[in-house]
Amino acid sequence: WPFQLRTSIEGQCGHTLLQTLTMREAAKTNRMEIKKSSRHSKITGDFAERLVLYWLSKYGFECAYVDHVGLDIIARNPNNKELMGISVKSRSRTVGTERDVIRIGRDQFETLERACSAFACIPYLAIVVDAATTITVFIVSARHFLEHLTPGATGGAYWKMTAAALKQYERDPEVRSFRFSAETVRWW
Repeated sequence: WPFQLRTSIEGQCGHTLLQTLTMREAAKTNRMEIKKSSRHSKITGDFAERLVLYWLSKYGFECAYVDHVGLDIIARNPNNKELMGISVKSRSRTVGTERDVIRIGRDQFETLERACSAFACIPYLAIVVDAATTITVFIVSARHFLEHLTPGATGGAYWKMTAAALKQYERDPEVRSFRFSAETVRWW
């Protein structure tokens, strides 16, 4: 963990001992609490949508932010000319919750399907997870997600973040992804 806290402890002989704690150790010892802003969920969603839009554009996808019910981005894949209707799902995790699943309700898939039908595009999901020191983005068709990654799910689907699930996504040629490492060098 690159983010570190330094604390000083006064020893019995009057000497000061500096102790370095990683973010995870600090969380375990309750020495640091991360309090997100009241609008953090909204800001996370906006950031995730623009991040996906940026990355698609960077790699030659003609794309637009559409802010339509159930649909956030429309993009033309330059490799196969497919018109993609993308719903972006994002989560911001704190230390200790990085492996929590992301639940996507069945109604969200239905809303995406209706929106994509109106715009004649293929439904896709972009799942963006800020897991403390790593931001990972996964892009997958809704069909593949439902048929192969969460078969038989009723009432909704789950994007798993366990080590085994992440390895499965990396091996799956239908799941596209990119990742950023984040390091807070100095902060309040």
